[in-house]
Amino acid sequence: MKILFVTRKTLNTSPGGDTVQIFSTARYLTKLGIKVDIKSSSEIINYTEYDIMHFFNIIRPDDILPHILKSTIPFVVSTIFVDYSEYEKNNRRGIIGIASRLFSSDQMEYIKALGRYLINGDKINSKFYLLNGHRASVKKIASKAKMLLPNSRSEYYRFVEAYNIDAPYMPIVNAIDLSVFNSDAEPNPMFKNEILCVGRIEGRKNQLNLIKALIDTDFKLTIVGKPSPNHMSYFNECKLLVSKHDNMRIIEHASHDQLASIYLAAKVHVLPSWFETTGLSSLEAAVMDCNIVVTKKGDAEEYFRDMAYYCEPDDVGSIRNAVTKAFDNPIDTRLKIHVQNNFTWEHTAAQTLSAYEKILNNKK
Repeated sequence: MKILFVTRKTLNTSPGGDTVQIFSTARYLTKLGIKVDIKSSSEIINYTEYDIMHFFNIIRPDDILPHILKSTIPFVVSTIFVDYSEYEKNNRRGIIGIASRLFSSDQMEYIKALGRYLINGDKINSKFYLLNGHRASVKKIASKAKMLLPNSRSEYYRFVEAYNIDAPYMPIVNAIDLSVFNSDAEPNPMFKNEILCVGRIEGRKNQLNLIKALIDTDFKLTIVGKPSPNHMSYFNECKLLVSKHDNMRIIEHASHDQLASIYLAAKVHVLPSWFETTGLSSLEAAVMDCNIVVTKKGDAEEYFRDMAYYCEPDDVGSIRNAVTKAFDNPIDTRLKIHVQNNFTWEHTAAQTLSAYEKILNNKK
């Protein structure tokens, strides 16, 4: 079996959770004896070499459409269906903020694509997308896919509700690498009993409200992450506020090995995002003996159930209260075992292979 992963053009220049998901899934599929090639959506591809094409990020249809319209081989989509419309409407400033309050999320995505083309020269690759818009493009991809591979059932149900389309699906878990995040790590004493937030620094991740929530408290906060290129003003706002308080700091980069030691020393990890399909750093922190605080927006509850502390991203008091409860309570060892037993890349690869096999067996 030979599989082609087709990724967004900016996968390496603007890495995110999908970057980890793509490369980790490929690595662990290879361990199962599956040949996987990873190519950018901008590359010219000989489709006849492959049994299945696997796309990621259904909210970026212009990266997918040109390939499915040129090829007849079956394809699947890891939907990674996020919804940032609440954040966009309530928090974005300037023209984008005004437009977000006037147009639907699908219309906004189309407007953004046109803007990137007209201002930055980012080419729109699909004539179908240009002529029919974002919503029609997403629905076309979903209707032609042999299977959708959301990270949870919750994600799939949100997608069905948003696009009024019923497509075959199989949940594929987001996961962690237990060869890195395990008890072999040594806790870094510089982060003992700290509050952590690991993730790209941007408005949608909501670090600014976390900073505000922990001002004038006894907690020590460390934010680990690089700024998103399109959110530099937000990053600078976070940096300025952090610089005024001795109990806070921002570290722009830490390797996975360094993160394992940081998690192990800390007490609480927080992702107060406006939306999370899961949150890889929450999974990592959980298996390294942190209590975790996560947003109520999105799909995190399907993963963490009653073993996490939940907050409302728009409520600074809610974030502070959740952090306080997580810090004051003992580490919930149930969560570590739950993650180890259900959310590893071995699980992800096995589930993904099962989806491939089901598709190929149906062809016979």
